[in-house]
Amino acid sequence: MEVTNSRRILAVSLTDSVQHLARVIKDLTGTIPEQTSTSLAGSSHNLSIKTAYYTADVPIWIDLISSPSEWAGSFLSPEAKEVLQVLGGVMVVFSLPVKSDSEEGKAARELIQHVGKVVKDGLGGWGWDGVGLCLGVGEIDDVDEWDDCCAEWGLELVQVRTQSVATRNDLGEKTGIPRALEAFQSNDWSNASMDDLGSDFGDFEAEIEAERESHSTKEAGGSKEDVDLNPENLDFGFDREDFEGLKRAIWSSGQDDNESSMDGKPSTSTSGKEVVGEAEESIDDDEIQKIERMMVKLQAVRDTSAGLPEDQRKRVAAKAVAEVMKEL
Repeated sequence: MEVTNSRRILAVSLTDSVQHLARVIKDLTGTIPEQTSTSLAGSSHNLSIKTAYYTADVPIWIDLISSPSEWAGSFLSPEAKEVLQVLGGVMVVFSLPVKSDSEEGKAARELIQHVGKVVKDGLGGWGWDGVGLCLGVGEIDDVDEWDDCCAEWGLELVQVRTQSVATRNDLGEKTGIPRALEAFQSNDWSNASMDDLGSDFGDFEAEIEAERESHSTKEAGGSKEDVDLNPENLDFGFDREDFEGLKRAIWSSGQDDNESSMDGKPSTSTSGKEVVGEAEESIDDDEIQKIERMMVKLQAVRDTSAGLPEDQRKRVAAKAVAEVMKEL
């Protein structure tokens, strides 16, 4: 599948790190970015992505930052809303300082925090369906502090060494530029909305939205979390009978072994405690956490399988549901 009208990558660095930004873009794309007039700021470059499932030419918007706080303020203004809506990736390039408390270290931390604020407040943070990377250029061995700093703002740290090193770590995971490219390749770059594309989870999403609207008109009732985690809404746009087992697993979660709830409904009594119908089913914190983990996992499956053909997406979703049932 060829992705047309792709979403964009916003690539930024401090003005005094422009050489690192240019080098990273060259290593990612294979070509040197061309500057407009006398600066790279405001220029655009293309990243060509080709996988087994799709091809895309993703535009990279390049910007240089002199004042991170002012830059973040402008990107969080109402005028920048349309720009944020077309972003599928944010890439921060900075020099990894030898000492984190040095002036260079403080400047890097300020940059990450303010770009992270745009990702968190403007794009949705961890809930954003895009890629947020911090590419730290440098040779330091201990990057845990910087890893934590980036993660706090919904960004992944990728260290880029200037010396020739292996492209995989001891765990076999890609590092450096190969890891950054891998992250971009796994993203969905389609610029159409989910309504335009259609969603394997469309029925599920529609039911949740409808219930939210209904819930907001009631004077009493459960919390927003109750609506999000309602087991009766587990319909993902596939055959309903494929998910009956998942519903039963949720209802039985937390029950004693001698209790029966395999009919898809909560049992009428539990260890001497009466249950007054489904609306008043008692769910403790552990059960809520189980369901929350399930929802996160299924959401991740939808996002990562967006570029697959329909029959493969269904197989992936069915496998994910089976794994979730095992956990429950």
